[in-house]
Amino acid sequence: MRNLDVKRVVVKIGTNTLCREDGGINSAYLEDVARQVVELQSKGIQCIVVSSGAIGAGSAELGLDGIQKDVAMKQACAAVGQSLLMRAWREAFSIYGKKVGQILVTYGAFSDRTRHLNLKKAIDELFRLNAVPIVNENDVIATDEIEEIFGDNDKLSALVAGSTDSDLLLLLTDVDGLYDRNPDADPHALLIPVVDEITEDILRIAGSKKNERSTGGMRTKINAAMIAMECGFTMIIANGKEENVILRVVSSEEIGTMFTPSSHYSNRERWLAYAFPHGTIYIDKGAEEAIRNGNSLLPCGITSVEGAFKRGDIVRIGDFAKGVANFSSEELEVQLALCRAEREKGEHYKNESAFVSSSNIILTKNSPELKGN
Repeated sequence: MRNLDVKRVVVKIGTNTLCREDGGINSAYLEDVARQVVELQSKGIQCIVVSSGAIGAGSAELGLDGIQKDVAMKQACAAVGQSLLMRAWREAFSIYGKKVGQILVTYGAFSDRTRHLNLKKAIDELFRLNAVPIVNENDVIATDEIEEIFGDNDKLSALVAGSTDSDLLLLLTDVDGLYDRNPDADPHALLIPVVDEITEDILRIAGSKKNERSTGGMRTKINAAMIAMECGFTMIIANGKEENVILRVVSSEEIGTMFTPSSHYSNRERWLAYAFPHGTIYIDKGAEEAIRNGNSLLPCGITSVEGAFKRGDIVRIGDFAKGVANFSSEELEVQLALCRAEREKGEHYKNESAFVSSSNIILTKNSPELKGN
């Protein structure tokens, strides 16, 4: 029995769910989503919509057939399709007297702490003004993010949920949820109602199936689930064509597959958990033990450094933690040289400042930052 307590929900709608077979926008479907979102708002539940479909809509408008593989072509399609998509959302919500606000983001909005906070402030202000935030990736200026990182907005929606203190992420797709086998190939495949841990079996089941109008697949949804579970909010995959699916899921009806949170992080901890690291710091066993006991990371515990980063950037610490660098990679190399020189003298470096303070370190489980699938 589900017992959800939802104050803020992110509803992500995939390309296959909101677009017709020809790639054009299904206006009737958008109107139905708008009706459900407005009903949620009348109950005091805030709803953020993450909408795919810009590339598909643009491709249809331009009379192009099939999947667009060239990045520049995808960006051109997105430039045409995004305005069509927002017009459709505006018209859908206007039926119920609601305004919408467009928010286009790239990965940098989640890597940089200031931009991360500004995104949350903008969404909070839209809610204060009684408008509905409509979020999409800024495909026009993105490069590899179009497919390699966000994956049809699945992981983007998880990042939006994490950065806005949302309680629930609902991924609406064209399947009923996660199955124990491929339901297209095996009629005896069973729906998995609850996932408490992302295991190798779950990753294998998810596979990598996509179709030509969607850049995402079940694997990208599992990657989104890893972010959700690590950052402390519930995620549910459900069929977007189910009648009143948004209202029913938020009301705790057992629809689709639910991924339960494994951690409960503060907003800042969520940012640390999923932000993409600019470098990797390798440390000795003594430094690892110190970090696990709640202490800071000192330069003399570092064995090697990968990547270039600035003061304030996120760095990965081994394979078990992440933190905020107190000085740049160049400054760190100077500190490490001083440490080595003191060791050669048989002395301990006395003027050692913490490279990562204990308050800026978080232990990670699923390594849910975006780079790669």
